[in-house]
Amino acid sequence: MIKTGAKEAYEYQRLTKKHTPRKPFLKNSVRAFLAGGTICLLGQVIQSFFMRFGFNERTAANPTVATLIFISVLLTGFGVYDRFAQWAGAGSAVPVTGFANAMASAALEYKSEGYVLGVGGNMFKVSGPVIVFGVTAAFVVALVRKLFEMI
Repeated sequence: MIKTGAKEAYEYQRLTKKHTPRKPFLKNSVRAFLAGGTICLLGQVIQSFFMRFGFNERTAANPTVATLIFISVLLTGFGVYDRFAQWAGAGSAVPVTGFANAMASAALEYKSEGYVLGVGGNMFKVSGPVIVFGVTAAFVVALVRKLFEMI
């Protein structure tokens, strides 16, 4: 058995770093900003649409989010959102549309395994950690708020 010394390991890391292509951070950041901003702009347009029909700013929020989720799932089903996400990067993953895309993609991928074990089971593999984190974070924030109110 050949042992690799520290010098060889360092040399390997140096060569790997030298030949690894650099990531275009600025280009990726601009794309993420434009994509996320466009999604938010679309959300604002949808919210303004609902407000024209008697909703106020607060009550228009739920149908706006539902509409964005519906559009995201529809575009995922047609294969459009995945191409957009490859271009946009984190700009498409962070808003609620990215979560809807992840759920719909899991559902489409495992549809052949059946609706309960395939679609349902694999959708909750994606959403389960998010829901647990959301509930836990909400509990901690509420607890901290109550502690500050008591002081």
